[in-house]
Amino acid sequence: MLILDSVSRSFGEGVHRRSVLDRVSVSIEAGTETAIIGRSGSGKSTLLNLISGIDRPDSGRVLFDGVDLGALAEPARTVFRRRKVGFVYQFFNLLPTLNVEENVRLVLSLDGVGAAEGRRRSRALLERVGLGDRLGDPVDVLSGGEQQRVALARALVHDPTLLLADEPTGNLDEVTAAQLAPLLRALARERGATVLLVTHDRQFAAGADRCLVLRDGQLVPQT
Repeated sequence: MLILDSVSRSFGEGVHRRSVLDRVSVSIEAGTETAIIGRSGSGKSTLLNLISGIDRPDSGRVLFDGVDLGALAEPARTVFRRRKVGFVYQFFNLLPTLNVEENVRLVLSLDGVGAAEGRRRSRALLERVGLGDRLGDPVDVLSGGEQQRVALARALVHDPTLLLADEPTGNLDEVTAAQLAPLLRALARERGATVLLVTHDRQFAAGADRCLVLRDGQLVPQT
């Protein structure tokens, strides 16, 4: 479903360029979970940006269901992200001016889903993550674990094919992180989503179908 074919990406640093990804090639099967670990600055977030179509590689191809994302114009890549990809971030990225339900429902509204259907789907998923009694609450009164559950519901409410999680437990305490990990996996599995997980949490990574290490611009199997 997802193929990286000799993908390279570098960035300018003054008069020099720093290579972050160097001819990375990997295939990720639909419905599986792949964890990627690596030191800070190794290029993990850059890799997710390329896979989601936020950024384009300098060379190589990112193929999603046979479509070369780098060949698409920005409007088409935006539609791809909106319909096919769900994101979970370390710092939640919730909108403080919207309440819990509105943060989740916004994804559906942007994709043209009607208000009644949007409310139904958002509320059902918020019930599923244990926040059915917090629908009208401002998100900034929630705990970190509750905010990340809102973010998880937002990432999955439109039934994405691909779930990208960038350090989803990185801002949570150990107990809360241990509670979020199985919830994320259960919800993704129920929806048949492919999961690509970037994490420093080796215990979280150990539960994935496959674990890869990003080192010196290359993705290699964890030993």
